Amino acid sequence: MDLGLNGKVAMISAASKGLGFAVARALAAEGASVSISSSNATSLQAAKASIERDSNRAILDCVADVRSGDAIEKWYETTVQRFGGVDLLFVNSGGPPAGGFMSFDDKAWQDAVDLLLLSAVRMVRTVLPSLKQRGGGSVVFTASSSVKEPIENLTLSNVVRATVPALSKSLAREFAVNSIRFNTLVPGRIDTGRVRSLDAFNAQKKNIPVEDQRRLMQAAIPLGRYGEVEEYARAAVFLLSPASSYVTGAVLQVDGGMIRSVM
Repeated sequence: MDLGLNGKVAMISAASKGLGFAVARALAAEGASVSISSSNATSLQAAKASIERDSNRAILDCVADVRSGDAIEKWYETTVQRFGGVDLLFVNSGGPPAGGFMSFDDKAWQDAVDLLLLSAVRMVRTVLPSLKQRGGGSVVFTASSSVKEPIENLTLSNVVRATVPALSKSLAREFAVNSIRFNTLVPGRIDTGRVRSLDAFNAQKKNIPVEDQRRLMQAAIPLGRYGEVEEYARAAVFLLSPASSYVTGAVLQVDGGMIRSVM
């Protein structure tokens, strides 16, 4: 299937590793012009070199902390100067600290809102003029299985990430007239550094080996394993691409059947 991504311009945040990196690599392989950002300059440069080596395409990299509106604006302007506009946006960020409700003060809550919600609001607001000017586009928000089923010891993430599908659905209805689509992608236990660190955190709380914690988590997944980042990336690329042209306002799970809810 031709996904229709050749020549499309994509911005991918938090793309130096994990899910964002996998999505950027997959988009480049499909012929998209890719602009990646991260707050870690060293990791970002390594990601750029890796994707360029794999895809034989030039990648634009910009250091940007997505909690900063000014940094997002600078990343966007650099991307437009290089590629002429933006067609696709993959909204991604790191996760807030693990812990229960009483672990966090007001600042921790505000930091989580800045990281997970306001970063998404600012990225969309920044790229919308280009998406409109180019006759439409696609935005995919990455969320978490916690938006369907809260995760133990992830209170900040559980609460704040739940706002993202609501944002996506609202935007999907408002900007359908502009042929701009908005969807949310929900990863389950994808084998990333973030998931491995959460396994270590929970293993420590239970006083068990990390390997035992991982086996416990795998036992709750019908497919019996953690997902690979490439499996997640293929779903993201589909939602970003014209191949999903009649899909908007949707929430797609990439979880190996782990989430128990019907909807």
